[in-house]
Amino acid sequence: MLWKLAYLGVTNAFAMLRLLPMTDRDKDTEILALRHQIAVLERQLNWQRVAFAAGDRAFLAALLHGLPKDVLRRMRLLVRPDTVLRWHRDLVARRHCACR
Repeated sequence: MLWKLAYLGVTNAFAMLRLLPMTDRDKDTEILALRHQIAVLERQLNWQRVAFAAGDRAFLAALLHGLPKDVLRRMRLLVRPDTVLRWHRDLVARRHCACR
């Protein structure tokens, strides 16, 4: 799992570098397109729960943990904000667990 998390971190770092030369309008357009794609996926899944791999949960938890809960609630996510916060608590608990 550690390799998957490292891979996700590196690929997303390169994705963030791609954003540097983009204008705010381009970024806003991409965000709207991504939100629309999420809505389409939710409709196709008939609002069933989406299964996230452990590496995906860890990356989302690490990415979103610093945001206030009200900001998380305004975001268009495939999971509830409470779920993201629980994933982060689980990550921290596993990191500090002596039972490796």
